[in-house]
Amino acid sequence: MAQEAPAAAAESDDDEDTILITGSRILRDGSEAPTPVSVISSAEINAEAPANIADFVNTLPSVNGSQTPISNSGSLSNGQSGISALNLRSLGQARTLVLLDGQRSVGSTSSGLVDINTFPQALIERVEVVTGGASSVYGSDAVAGVVNFILKKDFTGVEASYEYGVTTYSDVPNHLVQLTGGTDFADGRGHIVVSGEYFHQTGEPRNDRDWNQSGYFQIENPAYTPTNGLPARIVQSGIGSSNFTPGGLIVSGPFQGTYFGTTDLGTGLASLGQLNYGQVSGQWMIGGDYEYASLGHAGSNSLANDEERIGIFGRASYEFSPALEIFAQASYNRFEGESFYQQTPTTNYTIQMDNAFLPPEFVAMVDAYNAGLGPGEDPITSITIGTSNAGVSAAGGSNTREVTRFVAGAKGFFGVGGVDVDWDLYFQHGETSTDEMLVNTWQVARIDAMTDAVYDGANIVCRVNVDADPSNDLPGCIPINRIGVGGVTQEALDFLFEVFPSRQQEIKQDVFAINFSTNDLFSTWAGPVSFAIGGEYREDSVDGYVDPINFERFLYGNYRVTTGGVKVKEAYAEALVPLGLGLEFNGAVRLTDYSLSGTVTTWKAGLIWQPIDDIRLRGTLSRDIRAPNLLELFDAGTARTNSVNVPLPGGGVRAEQFVQNLTGNTMLDPETAETLGLGVIFTPDFLPGFTASVDYFDIDITGAISFVSAQQTIDLCFDLNQQEFCDNINYVPGSTTDIDTIDLSPVNFSSQTTRGFDFEASYRAPVGPGMLTLRGLATYTIENVTDNGFEGGIDDSAGVNWSGIPSLVYRVSAGYAFESGFSVILVGRGFGDGVYDNDFIECASGCPADDPVAHTINENDIDGILYVDTNFTYDFTLAGVEAQALFSVKNVFDRDPVLVGNGPSGNNTPAYPQTSRGLYDTLGRTFRLGLNVRY
Repeated sequence: MAQEAPAAAAESDDDEDTILITGSRILRDGSEAPTPVSVISSAEINAEAPANIADFVNTLPSVNGSQTPISNSGSLSNGQSGISALNLRSLGQARTLVLLDGQRSVGSTSSGLVDINTFPQALIERVEVVTGGASSVYGSDAVAGVVNFILKKDFTGVEASYEYGVTTYSDVPNHLVQLTGGTDFADGRGHIVVSGEYFHQTGEPRNDRDWNQSGYFQIENPAYTPTNGLPARIVQSGIGSSNFTPGGLIVSGPFQGTYFGTTDLGTGLASLGQLNYGQVSGQWMIGGDYEYASLGHAGSNSLANDEERIGIFGRASYEFSPALEIFAQASYNRFEGESFYQQTPTTNYTIQMDNAFLPPEFVAMVDAYNAGLGPGEDPITSITIGTSNAGVSAAGGSNTREVTRFVAGAKGFFGVGGVDVDWDLYFQHGETSTDEMLVNTWQVARIDAMTDAVYDGANIVCRVNVDADPSNDLPGCIPINRIGVGGVTQEALDFLFEVFPSRQQEIKQDVFAINFSTNDLFSTWAGPVSFAIGGEYREDSVDGYVDPINFERFLYGNYRVTTGGVKVKEAYAEALVPLGLGLEFNGAVRLTDYSLSGTVTTWKAGLIWQPIDDIRLRGTLSRDIRAPNLLELFDAGTARTNSVNVPLPGGGVRAEQFVQNLTGNTMLDPETAETLGLGVIFTPDFLPGFTASVDYFDIDITGAISFVSAQQTIDLCFDLNQQEFCDNINYVPGSTTDIDTIDLSPVNFSSQTTRGFDFEASYRAPVGPGMLTLRGLATYTIENVTDNGFEGGIDDSAGVNWSGIPSLVYRVSAGYAFESGFSVILVGRGFGDGVYDNDFIECASGCPADDPVAHTINENDIDGILYVDTNFTYDFTLAGVEAQALFSVKNVFDRDPVLVGNGPSGNNTPAYPQTSRGLYDTLGRTFRLGLNVRY
């Protein structure tokens, strides 16, 4: 990997055969790859028996921050829940171009993310990863690199497999069934291959692992003042929510701290209690009754999602002559999955004193208080509570996606002027149909009406149906008892969730591409010149439908239809010129015209020098682009509910719940990147089978498309007094303090730079009665800096094990294959120690003054981790049928994730895992058993 790609070269025993390597459009032997390419063979993938191919690719050190069904269980309003998308260099998934057999594939979302699980896993021959800019060769989006999945198009025979996986805790069971067949026809001129797979996983709706029970969070230090030298933030266990309890907590006024406990099933009325607050900091508190306050809400984000996938793939080809072959292929994939975001909390909610569900005991206390008021003092007519809504199921997403893809094409060769030219062309039509639906989320007006329950003289009813205003009636309204724990009835839940937000979307992509190449355009003094030229036309569009009910405000969802399309025309040329003395030049240029943003040019210039047989040097400089995707251009307004921390004038913060409104921007331009790559490859003659490489990368993105987050908007307005961000904060009518919405929109204002080193070494040799294979990969990121152009907006995420990318990521493996058919592979994968933030200052006392960037904190270190996996396979023959049994264990030592203090804002933070779930293993030890037979 990141080397000469010997695995690719080994695909053929004929030294004259050539294969297409992702880093170039020029056909040449894999061992002569002009750019760093990581090649993963099907043997490596099958030996580790991943539940899906994305899980394996994500273990590569150069792949960081990828989206998985585990990491995106809270992606409700954007419909991305359940997607597996790749992220090279942690530069963003949209900057990684994913290809299937060198061809584009329709995205599974309007943001263009390609779900890796829509590819036929049983037919994957190898995966090629270009860890650097490749836009001039393959077009837009290849800023961070390219991941190309190559299929076994000539598969012959019948192969069937079954795998079962489960954790050591006997949860998250999953089943994978695959069936593949291929045969020649027409005397070998034609070939057909079909493959189908079925995957089912039973999820775990909560995270009740022991390590997730300590209340480990990051909060604003309640003891901090600007002059006492204490850290402004603290990270520790024993922290929970301070602004709600399961059955409701009075958060202000003379009865602050009174909470409503268990509901008596006979009377339907709640008991009363007094919360021991501990030390309070905004939405948090240390100690006290933190465990009770967070009960039910903490850990309510799904540990793993329910998932069902069906995939069908078919391909047929026919060779009319050695100069002409045609093919057609079709695939259908269906995903259906459900995951849960959180047990939804409600804060600062008003309950009228005549609410029918208030315990008489409490009403009597308030009446006594009001009776003792002096002249001019206002009586209590309502209370303000915070509740995690015990009895109302956690909100989540239930998404169905169908991805259909058709490809037809041809390839061949012809001679002109004594030059042999290879050509290929294809047309692709892809469609993604999504049905995005939220579960257990409520319409705000409906729950308000149900909660405001009163007596009508005989029964408890919704006030809106008995007041003097007929315009606000809600027919069939069922009162809901949110006062206490245990009073919510199924009848009330059925009415509450009678309506729900949903959206149907259609994402389409049409691509036509044609390529010509020759390895002998003409000859120089040093040898033949290779040349490739081609063009591509692409149309991407999105449209959909939402029921008008979505235009009523829901807590989550609030779907809007994203509608729009773009057209792209591209032409490129690439050349490989030998210069003599072991030196080669590789260059490419591409002209791209976007229907919305105009024309842009990308290019690549590289040198390869082999001064001696043992050493090869390479260097590449390129200009790459990423065009805005459909969501960034046309988003009609993705609304999501969350909370932010608003600074208070005298110090401290106030947690404010709000609705974020993110809209698209059709004035966006493509972002550009300058990429420098330098490398050396060592293949010593004295040690056959050994290869080592070191590659330096430096990617500098300008005009990056991004938006300032809601919390950043608050900080820039309140801490730095930047009016343009204050203008994006909208308040409740009649208030100057209660935030209603925060408006956000993507713009070309950011820049991002990442640089570091890739290391790889491998050794393969016969040892004793079998074959030994050793392999090691590592990526060391020196910096990954984002600058949003505003004061305090420079952030280096390298070494940030909280929300960034570890400085050192590695994967090492040792395998031994016995002649008897038994093989074992031992894998060590992990990353090094890191921090919460490179700008944070760790201190316990005598701390400097805190500022919005260089926060002081009591603990800034986050430990890295090493996971060990084992994989065993046994090849045997049974009744003339080839078979392989496999057994694998991931996270052999069942290592718990390192606790990471998330916070200090976000009402969903207590619900999420108390770790960095994108880095650490949250499932624990997992087992997989499987059997594969081939005839």
